[in-house]
Amino acid sequence: MEYRELDINSVVPYLKSVDKVMDYFGSDDLKADEIGDGNLNYVYLVSSMHDEKKALIVKQAVPYLRCVGEEFALGRERMTYEIRALSKFKNIVPELVPELYHVSEDMSIVVMQYLGKHIILRGGLTDAKRYPKFSEHISTYLAQTLFKTSSLFLDSTAKRKLIDEFNSNTELCKLTEDFVFTFAYMQNETNDAQNVKDNPQAQKLFGDMKFKEKVLDLKYKFMTSTDALIHGDLHTGSIMLNENETFVIDPEFAFVGPFGFDIGALVANIVNNYVHHTIVTKDEGFKEYLLETIKEILELFESKFLKLWEAQKDSALLIEGYIDDKTAKHYKKKFLKRILQESVGFAGCKMARRVFGVAGVAEIRGIEDKKMRREAEELVLKIAREFVMKYNNINSNDEILEIIKSAR
Repeated sequence: MEYRELDINSVVPYLKSVDKVMDYFGSDDLKADEIGDGNLNYVYLVSSMHDEKKALIVKQAVPYLRCVGEEFALGRERMTYEIRALSKFKNIVPELVPELYHVSEDMSIVVMQYLGKHIILRGGLTDAKRYPKFSEHISTYLAQTLFKTSSLFLDSTAKRKLIDEFNSNTELCKLTEDFVFTFAYMQNETNDAQNVKDNPQAQKLFGDMKFKEKVLDLKYKFMTSTDALIHGDLHTGSIMLNENETFVIDPEFAFVGPFGFDIGALVANIVNNYVHHTIVTKDEGFKEYLLETIKEILELFESKFLKLWEAQKDSALLIEGYIDDKTAKHYKKKFLKRILQESVGFAGCKMARRVFGVAGVAEIRGIEDKKMRREAEELVLKIAREFVMKYNNINSNDEILEIIKSAR
């Protein structure tokens, strides 16, 4: 099928030609609402006019960066990688990825389960809502998806095939290289111009060469590591949940990259929320909950990842009988420590880039009081710098929490 950009009027007629979608809706009349608030794509809620709870989500990539406009060209092939990643992750952790009803690489479109009983994690945390199963769920997602797409699980042929399948996602990788590791730390036309102008914090960041040198090390790891298939943009806006269920969505940035990137992105977003509550709500109880959540996620990830590794006898990296149990235990402990350290470094980059870069987060950039917003930005940058400068000397989860707590 030849590509055409859908809109609120044409999306329903398109869906009527898809058998599986119409099997879901039956003979119901349908309506569409545009609900997307992301940076890249258009998202529609298509629902029955007879029962609004009967609904699906339609997501289509367009050939430009939505948050900037048609003048910023961007290949719509990114949806190809989202489709492939959703399928891979659905196979690995089916309970943590939405159902897929229709995909088309030609149309750069995916139709998936409507999570009407779930909310975006970012909003929930900003409203100080607690999710008792989240740490368990997301640590499972991270451990399973990262381990089972790595050379610790796959043989060499399967791993190289996986790399070939995903590592042509060059445009979105380049976006990360530019917006996470580069533009947000220098004068650039894509930055939040109003906030950068005459802002001493911006000038201090842009002139911090020790920080930027460390960022280069992390950028190089991002550009060259092929550890596992990563989501690539695992922030709190890419997770929908309620008290009982968690779903990870929007993996259009997926590629075979460094173990620590997804973990770091998630930690960064939780810390941003911590900063919001430090400056705006001053809710000490919820701040403590956020710190406990970070620690739980990291501890559970490590234990689950190691358990998977213990059960795996042969892989591209290691075959049974190569080393003794004592050496294997020491090697694996050292390996997990390195993942933790790189996660902290990536978390620092993901935090710092949100302050002046093109894509801010609502917890910080949405603070209406200018004085409070500047205080929040200063605190974010202070924690982010500590993460980046000290990441390769981190030895424990408690050290991460201490950096966060001692920053103010």
